[in-house]
Amino acid sequence: MTPLPRDFFSEEHHAFREQVRRFCEKEVAPFHAEWEAQHGVPLTLWRKAGENGLLCCWVSEEDGGPGGDLLFDIIVTEELCRIGATGPGFNLHSCVVAPYIAHYGTAEVKRATLPAMASGEMVGAIAMTEPGAGSDLANIRTRAERAGDEWVINGQKTFITNGHNAGLVVVAAKTDPDKGAQGVSLFVVPTDTPGFTRGRNLHKIGQHAQDTAELYFDNVRVPASHLLGEVNQGFKYMMRELPLERLCISINCQARAESAFEWTQAYVKERKAFGKRVADFQNTRFKLAELWAELQAGRALCDSMIQRHLAGSLDSVGASAGKLWHSELLARVTDECVQLHGGYGYMQEYPIARAYVDARIERIYAGTSEIMKEIIARAICDDRRA
Repeated sequence: MTPLPRDFFSEEHHAFREQVRRFCEKEVAPFHAEWEAQHGVPLTLWRKAGENGLLCCWVSEEDGGPGGDLLFDIIVTEELCRIGATGPGFNLHSCVVAPYIAHYGTAEVKRATLPAMASGEMVGAIAMTEPGAGSDLANIRTRAERAGDEWVINGQKTFITNGHNAGLVVVAAKTDPDKGAQGVSLFVVPTDTPGFTRGRNLHKIGQHAQDTAELYFDNVRVPASHLLGEVNQGFKYMMRELPLERLCISINCQARAESAFEWTQAYVKERKAFGKRVADFQNTRFKLAELWAELQAGRALCDSMIQRHLAGSLDSVGASAGKLWHSELLARVTDECVQLHGGYGYMQEYPIARAYVDARIERIYAGTSEIMKEIIARAICDDRRA
């Protein structure tokens, strides 16, 4: 079947996709099972990715990046999803962490971090979630207090992707506790700063190759220049950057769902039951038809969102709607695909089994499905934009 056209990709993008595909098949796919057992990928992979121009593709040459556009980073994400790789946290590093530094960092901080992030010498993480505060960022308890030419940070963060590999962390902290969400600021914290420590590598039910850490800040001192933007403006910056983060999840979910479908399509054509292919049973055929139709709708929405973001018109409500749709789509597709695999779909060595458990987190992080519904409902019912 002919896929939906994606005319916004140029010939240069298509050539880059082939390069990324070769990289994924050579440097990622053969080792991913080993990384799942280790609950993390080696730093050498990050440096190889940097050498091949796969990190922070959109960052300008002036800031030490490759000087491409976001579509190159999207291609990296899609190709990792194509092989079912959840370990390399390139997407968060390039499309979530780097924008905070590029958009709000001082010249000093940008010089010290962005070239190293593009080369893979420095891995980025973002620390918002705390043991007692997830989507409710207004109630974070990590504090940052001014002390002369420095900020002193104390607190704890959890569920931090790239936390064990990170060389820098963008940290959300309260600088004016009496102001709630309006008293949050953002800081760049190098992980070799005294007082910074990492807790255990958290073992999740899925996405085992992705390192996820607890982080601790005990009188961590950073220069005043490591404040991102202005004091007490962190929540505003997070709201401004969240649409891209949620778009990235839509892209991720759509690509993973398409891969799950392709694996299942191939399986039912080979697997036989009662003397004929599983693909020849009407139930199988109708299920595949339903899934394919849903995937076409998801692809159209996803690509529309990408183009709206590139045009600067993707807002919080639109990104939240996409994140809600695509994360729920991935859950439905992987569940149906496991069923079509039968007992083999429950075996961990089959990629569909791993995809099924890996998919569950997509409805939780970067805002749960319930939070997405609340954001959309505000715009519908309260006559205001989220």
